[in-house]
Amino acid sequence: MNHSLLKLPTVAFYAISIAVISIGAISGCSSPEPAARNAPEFNMVTADDANEDIGTYILPQDTSILDEPNADEIFYGKRLLNETKRLLPEHVGAQMNCNSCHISQGKVPLGDPYINSYNTYPRVMPRSGKEVDLEARINGCFQRSMNGKPLDRESPEMLAMVAYMKWLSQNTPKEQKVDIHNAGKVDESLIPDPVRGEQIYKVQCATCHGDNGEGIKDSRGDIVSPPLWGDESFNIGAGMARTYKAAAFVKYNMPMGIQTKGLWGHGNVLSDQDAVDVAHFFTHQPRPDFAGKVNDWPSGKKPKDARY
Repeated sequence: MNHSLLKLPTVAFYAISIAVISIGAISGCSSPEPAARNAPEFNMVTADDANEDIGTYILPQDTSILDEPNADEIFYGKRLLNETKRLLPEHVGAQMNCNSCHISQGKVPLGDPYINSYNTYPRVMPRSGKEVDLEARINGCFQRSMNGKPLDRESPEMLAMVAYMKWLSQNTPKEQKVDIHNAGKVDESLIPDPVRGEQIYKVQCATCHGDNGEGIKDSRGDIVSPPLWGDESFNIGAGMARTYKAAAFVKYNMPMGIQTKGLWGHGNVLSDQDAVDVAHFFTHQPRPDFAGKVNDWPSGKKPKDARY
């Protein structure tokens, strides 16, 4: 499938999306959304990857949640994704929120959006070697990316987060999906240079993530920028602990809130080599272990950048 089929060029998307999405959502804090001038639109295609334009998805404003019969539940799910650590401290061991990695409340292409999440699962995951549903996928993030504990599948919190993702899908039929990339790509043939990566980190990343990868908190102790290593970061079982996976995220999403040619956006500052170098540097710093890693990739097809 040709995933480049956005109805708006990438740069233009970011130019108008500033009216819809808070660029600062990496902090995990919700911000009011001003009225949209032109809501971003995307092609919809069949779920079997046929390259056929069969409709249009329009990114919704959060104010439209008020029209939903379960508006309170959807808003609660949105809040949980933004403020996961503060609202669910018994389930989050790291200083992370869900939206520390799902940019702008899961609405941005290449920033791990939630837009297709409701329709993507259940699916077979290579890491587990079995089919998982959306609730299991969310709990996997709690256990790995947030180094915490899973939620009860029927808990109000789990139901609320799923409700937000369902709302964001905008009733896209199950056999269809919105034609967007979840993540970008980098050249995985590149050899990482962690020494160079450390220098890039000091120049490009330390201002937000700390000289020692410790992250930044506000005066109340809430997360502003998440830690990239150490006891309060994601554990070794997280996807972000892999060099090339992290490099793709960094390349297309970091740094946040930059201005290029008069347009506000984020990412696309580092080259593939820069991103690979800095990602290898921070992913290979000390971080919590993950006991469940022994069950990963049972088929033996472990990615070359896995830490274990």
